[in-house]
Amino acid sequence: MSSDDAALRHLQQVHAPVLLSFLIRLTNGDVHQAEDIVQETLLRAWRNPEARNAEGRWNRAWLFTVAKRILIDQVRSAAVRPAELPIEYIDAHPASEDAVERLLDAREVRAALDSLPERLRITLVEIFFRERSVSEAADVLDVPAGTVKSRTYYAIRALREALHSRGFEFGPEPGGGDEKKSGPS
Repeated sequence: MSSDDAALRHLQQVHAPVLLSFLIRLTNGDVHQAEDIVQETLLRAWRNPEARNAEGRWNRAWLFTVAKRILIDQVRSAAVRPAELPIEYIDAHPASEDAVERLLDAREVRAALDSLPERLRITLVEIFFRERSVSEAADVLDVPAGTVKSRTYYAIRALREALHSRGFEFGPEPGGGDEKKSGPS
């Protein structure tokens, strides 16, 4: 066995258990975190000549100082980064402003809108997308205001049905219905 092998074995067998015990207390019983810190400390000791004294023995004070500094660094870095959440939580609580979901929803709404008859589709575009009043939309479409109101009503119902067929669910319709509101399934 080479002197390096013997030195590494001595480091692992003599100093690691003492460091682990020390770190378990400092980490409030978190054995996994303590083991990780011991491993990092031993690795740093192996790589740094100042970890040994003049006789070539491992300097226990150096090892404890390095272990404590690693723990302090971990605590500080954990304090500045967001809390880690289990994957089950993330799946159960999707972000409300998910850009991909918004893009997919917008695509589905456009497709549902395109499936409407032209007279209903252009009425919705004028009222909701171009934000025109009923009288302004009536002037642009060259139809009476009552016709715009009627087409808007029927267009919204047809759009709702088209979206429902695409997997969207809604709350009760104004004036009746008992569907539930949520995003696409």
